Amino acid sequence: MNIVWIVLSALVALGFVLAGVAKLRRAEPVTGTLERLGVSAGLQRTIGALEMLGGLGVAIGIWWQPLGIAAAIALVLLMIGAVGYHMKEKDKLGETAGAIVLLVLSALVAVVPAFA
Repeated sequence: MNIVWIVLSALVALGFVLAGVAKLRRAEPVTGTLERLGVSAGLQRTIGALEMLGGLGVAIGIWWQPLGIAAAIALVLLMIGAVGYHMKEKDKLGETAGAIVLLVLSALVAVVPAFA
């Protein structure tokens, strides 16, 4: 197994689990940003749960790679939606950067095994 992929998977898993917990706990400034983007409280909880599940899937994928790849693909789709919300509100790059970084890292987790 490629050590780079393992480390990258661990970082993505941790990042999404923490982001999901913040949304589920309705922590500031996350809640304020999402409300400004027009994301309802119910959708915030759904996104938080999906982020947590995706992060856990990527973590388990370190040992069972097909699950990690599937979870990473799901997280890529979730982050495409996040970037879309930011673009709809014409956010600056700095305000969208977190979603873009998580999108790129998730994509790497999904594709790196094909090259290992």
